[in-house]
Amino acid sequence: MTELMVTLSIAMILLMIGVPSFCAVIRNQKITTAANDFFMAINLARSEAIRRGVRVDLVPSDGGDWSKGWIIFIDKNNNQIADAGEEVIFSHGPISKDLMIRSNFTDSSKEYLAYNGTGRTRTNASSQTPQFGTITLMLEKQIRRIKLNFVGRPRSCNPENDSTCTGSADSK
Repeated sequence: MTELMVTLSIAMILLMIGVPSFCAVIRNQKITTAANDFFMAINLARSEAIRRGVRVDLVPSDGGDWSKGWIIFIDKNNNQIADAGEEVIFSHGPISKDLMIRSNFTDSSKEYLAYNGTGRTRTNASSQTPQFGTITLMLEKQIRRIKLNFVGRPRSCNPENDSTCTGSADSK
């Protein structure tokens, strides 16, 4: 009986040491997966716009909150809403409730990212004005960013270990 109690005590000590670090691994995996999913959606929207030679939009599913999911579709009437008759290419469901996504783009009137047939971003104000900026994903103290350059090419980064990963969307 004494040996069993000692074994259980050692097992409990090892669990108490391992559980917090395992939780950190799970949080890191959650934010990395969400950032990769969003990064993939941006690349899919861009490649479909090039392949089809038409405008393709990436918008939040509910029209305003990226955390509730996003849709990639051919926006024929340029209203950032997947209306009847507009082809939906891909949709992603909601992400974890404790994870937030904020964007800070040149055209902040509405949450959207639009690519034209050349694979460049554009705004609603002008087909010549690029849509660029930062998408920030936050989970507790962890942050991942997706930076869109002037031509709409995305780059994923972690501000903890990348000094070029400045700028944020935290203010929105």
